[in-house]
Amino acid sequence: MEARAVAKYIRIAPRKVRQVVDLIRGKQVAEALAILKYIPNRGSVAVAKVVKSASANAEHNNDANKDNLYVAEAFVDQGPTLKRFNPRAMGRADLKRRKTSHITIVVREKKEG
Repeated sequence: MEARAVAKYIRIAPRKVRQVVDLIRGKQVAEALAILKYIPNRGSVAVAKVVKSASANAEHNNDANKDNLYVAEAFVDQGPTLKRFNPRAMGRADLKRRKTSHITIVVREKKEG
């Protein structure tokens, strides 16, 4: 039994979000949320939202016990890059790339015994 949640087009670079996701992979859901609450990274807010959503999906759709849930899989894929222009001297322009992320969290219920 597993449940998943996906957040797409999050306006944070995937490399930054992966640092946060690596900390919670394999942890109990309650422990993962506690870790995410005290991390100063901006990506921790988005990841916490996805973890809560995945655990809610498991409870509602599969009647899972929230105390037995753990983060089985957690990965971040790169989304589309938004291209923005920044004015420079002498009428020129620089291209700024605003990266986006797709965050996927899969939770499973630990087997008893």
